[in-house]
Amino acid sequence: MRTWLLPEHIEDILPPEARRVERLRATLLDLFRVHGFELVIPPLLEYLESLLTGTGHDLDLRTFKLVDQLTGRMMGVRADITPQVARIDAHLLNRVGVARLCYTGSVLHPRPRGLDATREPLQIGAEIYGHAGIESDLEIQSLLLRSLGACGIRGARLDLGHVAVFRALCHRGGVSADLEAQLQEALEAKDTPQLDVLAAGLDAATRQGLRALPGLYGDASILARAREVLPHHPEILAALDDLARLSRDNGLPISIDLADLRGYQYHSGVVFSAYAPGLANAVALGGRYDEVGKAFGRARPATGFSMDLRDLAQVAPAMPDSVGIRAPHADDPALAAQIERLRGGGEVVIVELPGHEGCGARGCDRELARVDGQWQLRKLN
Repeated sequence: MRTWLLPEHIEDILPPEARRVERLRATLLDLFRVHGFELVIPPLLEYLESLLTGTGHDLDLRTFKLVDQLTGRMMGVRADITPQVARIDAHLLNRVGVARLCYTGSVLHPRPRGLDATREPLQIGAEIYGHAGIESDLEIQSLLLRSLGACGIRGARLDLGHVAVFRALCHRGGVSADLEAQLQEALEAKDTPQLDVLAAGLDAATRQGLRALPGLYGDASILARAREVLPHHPEILAALDDLARLSRDNGLPISIDLADLRGYQYHSGVVFSAYAPGLANAVALGGRYDEVGKAFGRARPATGFSMDLRDLAQVAPAMPDSVGIRAPHADDPALAAQIERLRGGGEVVIVELPGHEGCGARGCDRELARVDGQWQLRKLN
């Protein structure tokens, strides 16, 4: 039995969950399609330098690496599809103006995101390229709201942050790259004693601004306090204006966290996480990542979100399974024609194999039976 065990946090998806996952995938892709998002399917693995371009140290740590036996070059199994889609937009499509792209597929993580999380999420997401204004952030968050609604998820809330606040404080305060990385780590952990130690040598305005960030968390009213305690740098005021508009216009309950620096090397503006009742981790992650396009040699503003279909399947309401029709195995053109007609109308028809009558038609509530020389549907007892 031990030889059949899967690695920890790697699981098979069995029929009931697989049906839920596939329905959610189809529902979301159809929703993306009617909103003008085109499907792309990137490869599961790429050369490492291409896969990690512009994504920072965090994604590097979350990427499985292996050697290509054809070339001897290092390859990586994708941990996130978004950078691949940015590469497709920048180098393969090479369009002028706005591009709306969506995707779905497996990704692989060396470690699970949580105690009960899988290391092989089934990622699905949507991205807008080519527009730098707040309108595309509003559109992508509106699409996220519609996506959760299409999956039957109610009571979701959105956490908003903006990496430009921290970035402006560091830039204006002349913070070195090494110290910036240490400050980011302390802020993500909300380790205020360590933050005080690291910021001790900075000017008073920068030190005060950094020290204030961990406490700037709450509903949209926290933005007024942020304007009072943070330096009045143009970049910070613009970021607070963006957050004010997003918190007012996107239709979900909102909380603000100005110390949220998730994916700091990767994101360039607004970041957001959606949470749903019954799930400890975020059900969706997203934000603006204009710098990734620049790293691919073509500066393209971008914003988007991604979700794990397995997480969605846990919290989405159960959908009734399709009931089926049992049919006998017979060499009869009339029976074959009736089966094809029913399947063409979306019915599940299971033809029993010889010697297994009554065994291979689970979930059937009707059967095809010959009545007065005609094949007709009748209910099973």
